Amino acid sequence: MGDRIEVITKSEEETLQVAYYLASKIKGNKVICLNGELGAGKTVFVRGFCKFFNIDEISSPTFTLVNEYNGDRPIFHFDVYRLSSEEEFYEIGGEEYFDKGICIIEWSDVIKDAIPKNSIDVRIEKMEDNVRKVIMKIDE
Repeated sequence: MGDRIEVITKSEEETLQVAYYLASKIKGNKVICLNGELGAGKTVFVRGFCKFFNIDEISSPTFTLVNEYNGDRPIFHFDVYRLSSEEEFYEIGGEEYFDKGICIIEWSDVIKDAIPKNSIDVRIEKMEDNVRKVIMKIDE
C-alpha cells in the first residue's frame, strides 16, 4: 500500500518546492512517472526535483527522448510523448536506465506497461492561471 499526497500550488515557485521535497525523500534508484497536459508544469517540476541534486541546467527532452543530468546523483529525464508503444521504449533500451539512476519519465502513460511496479506517479493538473494540483502516489 502506498501513500497519496495532494498539494495545491499557486505559483511556479511552489511547484518547484513540492518537487524539491519529493526529491529529498528519494532513496536509491527510482522511476518517477510524470503526467499532465501541455503547459501543466512538468518541466518546472523536473527543474525543482533536479535542484535538490545540485543540477541547475535542465531542458525538455522532447526532441532527444532522454537527457542525462549529472549532479549528486545521475538523473535520466525522458519525454516519451512521441513514442507509439512500450515496444519502442524497449527498442531504444529505455528500461536499461532504470538501474543506472533516477528516471523521470514525462508522459509515462504512453508506456505504462514498461514502468516498474515501485515507481512514483506524479500528476499535475492545471486548475486556473498559476494554480496547479500536484498528486503524488508513492508505491512501496
